Amino acid sequence: MRYSTLTQRIAGHAAAAWDIHYQALEQRRQGREIFLLSVGDPDFDTPAPVVEAAVASLRRGETHYSDVRGSLALRQAVARHCQLADPERVVVTAGAQCGLFATCQCLFEADDEVIVAEPMYVTYQTVFGACGARAVQVPVRPEQGFRLDPAEVARAITPRTRGLLLNSPHNPTGTVIGLADLKCLARLCQEYDLWLICDDVYQSLLYDGEAANPLGLPGMTERCVSIGSLSKSHAMSGWRVGWVIGPPEFARHLGNLVMSMLFGLPEFVMQAACVALDQAGDEVRRMREVYRARRDRVCASLEDCPGIHAHQPAGGMFVMLDIRGTGLSAQAFAQRLLNEEGVALLPGDGFGPSAAGHVRLGLVLAAQVLAQVCQRIRNCASRALAEQPGRDIDGEPQDRRIEHEAYQ
Repeated sequence: MRYSTLTQRIAGHAAAAWDIHYQALEQRRQGREIFLLSVGDPDFDTPAPVVEAAVASLRRGETHYSDVRGSLALRQAVARHCQLADPERVVVTAGAQCGLFATCQCLFEADDEVIVAEPMYVTYQTVFGACGARAVQVPVRPEQGFRLDPAEVARAITPRTRGLLLNSPHNPTGTVIGLADLKCLARLCQEYDLWLICDDVYQSLLYDGEAANPLGLPGMTERCVSIGSLSKSHAMSGWRVGWVIGPPEFARHLGNLVMSMLFGLPEFVMQAACVALDQAGDEVRRMREVYRARRDRVCASLEDCPGIHAHQPAGGMFVMLDIRGTGLSAQAFAQRLLNEEGVALLPGDGFGPSAAGHVRLGLVLAAQVLAQVCQRIRNCASRALAEQPGRDIDGEPQDRRIEHEAYQ
């Protein structure tokens, strides 16, 4: 039987990045103790008032069709949350992933170029492929703290460039785009008539300062799209609630598309989402502080680990570990860590070549459990180093150890 060419465009190699995760799930099903840190699914329960709002809505019988763009109450709640005056600029989607997919369908087509920082979240490539656009990847290197340089973005612009996709705080690196850099990028979008698409799902997990708001920058109202969700901020990943904010005309187009894709979210889910946005602020702040403490625990636990360097993230729920000093590739280290220690981390290669030699650790277990995980990571790194020619069991070059002992 014949399939459309779409099936080829969405079959990206990045899907292989999840192999370790699926192996870990299978080993857990077989009864092995597995520390699963390979996926960004919060380990917190959804706040109780949010759950109760959904239950109450169900009991009221609110189980029928809803507004395909999202209920007015939820769009107003999103507008308040994002400091907007006009809820007509908001379209509700089934999570941020759905919002990103629909946005790209409305903005880009075959042979358009969209600039994106590399490494990038693994679904971006297939989202672009689905609409026929091409991702132009601008490397962000670990030696520069994974910072996206506006000058490099400018050099990547061609006559075919139609947009710039930003993710801040960034998945997988946790890097945050500062206001000065964001203003430079916004000016490039204005100068070259580009769309600015902002994947803002981790904005609530910014550990220091306030997130820069691209929607509020001068000249960006008609060319900026912001995508958000409740998945990370409110521990609601399974509820599938997201939104897209953009110019009124864009919102109308997007509304037409989601009519054919979703035909609206369940009303009881949207009632819960309203409570999440309006009443769960204290819980969101508490979860952020827990994530901050977990980040600090991991970075401190691995600070002097031979062969490994932890990049301290400015936001998000991941820590990138540079494991190049162990002499192993990211895939080999992650596989060995799972096999020998029962710890599942995601190899960085799946996010792009700039993340080669790195693994991504999700801050999705309690701090004391993360401390155990870090010890297992140390054990794995120590064994890998000991196997390298010219190194002892602690990973220290043997000639340096001999000199040290002779001095003593």
